[in-house]
Amino acid sequence: MSEKASINLGVFWRLITYTKPYRKYLVIALICTITLAFLGPSRPMLIGKMVDNYIVKDQNAEMLLFWFAVIAVLLGIEALIQFVNSYFSNLLAQSVIRDLRDKLFAHLVRFKTSYFDKSPVGTLVTRLVSDLEAITEVFSSGLMDIAGDLLALIVIICAMFWMNWELTLMTVLPIPLLIFATRIFARAMRDSFQLERIQVNKLNTFVQERLTGMSILQLFSRQEKELANFQEINKGHRQAHINAVWANSIFFPVVELLSSLSIALLLVYGALKSTGKNEIEIKSMYGEIISFTLYVNMLFRPIRQLADKFNILQRGTIRAERVFEILDLSEHVQNEGENTTASFNQDIKFENVSFAYQDEQWVLKDINLNIARGKTVAFVGATGAGKSTIVNLLSRFYDYQKGEIYIGEVDLKSISLTHLRKNIAIVLQDVFLFSDTVHNNITLGDPNISRDEVIRAAKKIGAHDFISKLPNGYDYQVGERGGVLSVGQRQLLSFIRAAVYNPSILILDEATSSVDNESEQLIQQATNEVTKGRTSIVIAHRLSTIQNADCIVVLDHGQIVESGTHIELLQLDGIYKKLFEMQFKSDDN
Repeated sequence: MSEKASINLGVFWRLITYTKPYRKYLVIALICTITLAFLGPSRPMLIGKMVDNYIVKDQNAEMLLFWFAVIAVLLGIEALIQFVNSYFSNLLAQSVIRDLRDKLFAHLVRFKTSYFDKSPVGTLVTRLVSDLEAITEVFSSGLMDIAGDLLALIVIICAMFWMNWELTLMTVLPIPLLIFATRIFARAMRDSFQLERIQVNKLNTFVQERLTGMSILQLFSRQEKELANFQEINKGHRQAHINAVWANSIFFPVVELLSSLSIALLLVYGALKSTGKNEIEIKSMYGEIISFTLYVNMLFRPIRQLADKFNILQRGTIRAERVFEILDLSEHVQNEGENTTASFNQDIKFENVSFAYQDEQWVLKDINLNIARGKTVAFVGATGAGKSTIVNLLSRFYDYQKGEIYIGEVDLKSISLTHLRKNIAIVLQDVFLFSDTVHNNITLGDPNISRDEVIRAAKKIGAHDFISKLPNGYDYQVGERGGVLSVGQRQLLSFIRAAVYNPSILILDEATSSVDNESEQLIQQATNEVTKGRTSIVIAHRLSTIQNADCIVVLDHGQIVESGTHIELLQLDGIYKKLFEMQFKSDDN
């Protein structure tokens, strides 16, 4: 428990550092908090004086009304300060969380692709959304309230001792029991929050994956089975929250019991003190007893709220731990080169390049290859031969472990990632489109690319006609992942995207493998158009699409086994010829 507490303390202070740009919000909130801590405890003392001076001693209605008005004004001022405090606390919280969310997202987008291969999307969404929302409460209703409640406790106890130390000692007798109960409660709540964190993560990941793969679930009639799995996870999520509710259900009645016990002790002690005294002496205690009764309520309310706010602090720091775990990941951040002037209109050279997704399990082995500038090179081979891996290395989605890749004479790893990917465009087999307009999916929101440029590129690719027939044309909303468009249409949009960015190097990753014959003809025309005048790398599933390539490279088990033109490879009577004959027999059948 102590170890966990120290870790949380470190996380808490790390969170506090994010308030530095917003010191003025923090200072205003702190001033309001301090003012409220002194303003609130003044009321019971004033009420006690009113009872003693203007009810018991001298029944003066005018002065009683005057002080009633004073207290009403103080309540109004207190309400106004509470509003200001709440406003600036929430402003501070939202500003900090905005910065944290920006920083987390900026950090995530710099991660290597391998990190996302291993991390469920639902988990990352939880970090960016619900975890940060929980942290918001640390600043909006946790930090300031805890500071205010602690200060109010000190002020109240000091005021009580100043008025009557004997009554104060009698009143605070149950507090050690309350502190003990609070420690047990805090430990129980921490355990429940840890369990809740795990269950929320499971639930988000499960829902995200099943909704994304809904077509597969329905195709294989997995609805009932997945519903049962969901119900089991949801049951664990419910139990995690019930654990927290159970702890709350025990703790808060204990607080109320101890508060009532404190008032009872106060009244009993007051009754005993009045024994044997005359009426005047007894009446002189009225104001003090009333003040102390009000103070008891004010004393236990901050203690009760402290436990509640401590829950918020616990929940927030636990969620912050998860966020900081990602922010502290450095080995997953891709190394950034510094060269921003390298020319890409040069040869591409692979020298003894080897790569493994996992240690020593080599996917590529000693690749030596020269791709001449302005030429089209095609990679063919069986599934898993390493075709896509080669282009992933060239785009630096993954970093190779052995060998070197050069653009001209410049080492690939020394080139800025922004500069590199600005000069390389990839058209993938599985085209990803955002839930946005056709125009924005082509330009990716780049304001420097005009509508006229997009239309010119679409006409060259041969996609302008189908886009014009869509409702609203280029402003048509394509839906999530472009689901309202056919595979061929999505593929054509990706070609237009590549054309408007005008890259020096173009990579086509099996761009025609999932389309019909008519769409294939359009895509083949688009391929011929976008490959003109630039270095092009084609990963081919259909060999008919790469017969005119300047060079065809055959891969087998991560190694180059053949290379040459289509005619040269047929004459070798090797792997390429077998693949070619098998495919054309299949097409004939």
